[in-house]
Amino acid sequence: MVERTLRPIVEAIVASAPDGWTHAVLHGRAGRGGTSATGGYTPRKDRWNTGLPNPYRELMALAGTLREDRGWEPVSLEIQCRPSGEYRLVAFNDAITRVTGMGGTGFQAVLDPGHRLPQPGLRQEPGTAAPAGDPEPAKARFRTYLERRAAILGHPEELPPPATAAAIDEAERRLGRRLPPDLRALYTIADGDGVGYEHRYLFQGNAWLPLESLVAEHTEGAGERPWYGWDLEWDAVVFDATPADTVRRCGGHAGWLPFATSEDGNHLAVDTAPARDGRPGQIIRTGRDYDHGPGYVADSVTSLLGHYLELLDQGAYEKHGDHIALLEPACDPAPREIIGDIPDEVPATLQAIHINDATGHVDLAPLTAAPHLRRLHLNRSATTDLTPVRDLPVESLRVTLDTGDLTPLAGHPHLASLDLTTAAPADLTPLRTIPHLRGLDLSRADVLDPAVLADLTELRYLSLTGPRWTALLDKGGVPPALAAACLADADATLDDALAWAARLDLDTENALRATGTLKTVDG
Repeated sequence: MVERTLRPIVEAIVASAPDGWTHAVLHGRAGRGGTSATGGYTPRKDRWNTGLPNPYRELMALAGTLREDRGWEPVSLEIQCRPSGEYRLVAFNDAITRVTGMGGTGFQAVLDPGHRLPQPGLRQEPGTAAPAGDPEPAKARFRTYLERRAAILGHPEELPPPATAAAIDEAERRLGRRLPPDLRALYTIADGDGVGYEHRYLFQGNAWLPLESLVAEHTEGAGERPWYGWDLEWDAVVFDATPADTVRRCGGHAGWLPFATSEDGNHLAVDTAPARDGRPGQIIRTGRDYDHGPGYVADSVTSLLGHYLELLDQGAYEKHGDHIALLEPACDPAPREIIGDIPDEVPATLQAIHINDATGHVDLAPLTAAPHLRRLHLNRSATTDLTPVRDLPVESLRVTLDTGDLTPLAGHPHLASLDLTTAAPADLTPLRTIPHLRGLDLSRADVLDPAVLADLTELRYLSLTGPRWTALLDKGGVPPALAAACLADADATLDDALAWAARLDLDTENALRATGTLKTVDG
């Protein structure tokens, strides 16, 4: 079966080959979720066009065969071909995948597929303030809001019947949390704003969810933020909301209860587990566009309804058929992320900066004016002094360091990931004292004593070149708690990656290898 599904892929690669080719390789990943393919011919047609086909159906068929035969879902594979018609397949489950990123091309091995890096918001101090919402004013404001909308539209809006007390109690039981009293009170007026397939979009363009949908949304999306794979997540950062320390710095949290939806994967939610300066029952934005961090809206449903009434009083709305759009006042918020050079005046709100292709050495001292800076990336840019980073809450640091001096990072209380490029050998000893260091990319660094890595007992991700991995493995100096690792070697084959991963104690004995020869025109 493998041979039968493999041959059409090889035939497609050979049929698309350019004149003068000597070798072709296809790196693929395929499964029920689809396929991806990279690779190309040697020599290439040109710099950008590899000429390699993407035989989608054939790769899906091969993945299906391997799923039935080996139980792999999805599967990583590599197919090599030559003009003679000779071909070779190497396949394994997706514990090993080919990756391309800032560190170049290589292979990633996942050693502990169930491990997830902790969200920083889980370590934040919890809020202790009382709720700002009040059920009676909330109900009064909601009824006034409906009356004002009816006057604008020329007719009252039909809403569903109220939820019963028993239904609200059952929803809270399934949620495992109590609804804020003011939101609970609204459900005694109506169970959402949808009748049939029509919504009234009462919450600033967001459809108010019935209790059953609120519970379903929470059940499907509560807890951890979506996981996008170790190649993207090891240096991920979650931003703080504005005002700071009101909402936990999480991409998702079980204490966030989505009660309204913009129907594009984003929600308004009530926050029942606020951070230190927040209030229980505060309104936040979460969802598809907020994996990088939630947005703060209001301290309660009660306050939010009061704001809507103020906008109506000001005439800040537009009527579109049977819908009313409230118009928020224009504002130009200070940026929390900058892509480019350090500005003359660094905004205090800055949480991330990406400095690209800087001329000369970058002076990081002006960034001390950004007390909430979490991500500092120097891309194809260099600095000579990391001292300014010492007093900043930077969690993700990508830097080219001309001096190799990591001393300023010693004991850094926030640093979680370091992507280091050096122009001079670096002493890794200061890394031993960084308590929350979880990810490290040294694939472009020259280091004095890689044996220090064995002392990084909390490290979960490590990227090194092939020779560096070999030296480290030969000495038995691998960090003991790695959950994922990267072999940063563009010339490595899947066979090379399997041998490397086996030395990291990943069981690769059942990898599939198959060879054959096509009947060529000349043959």
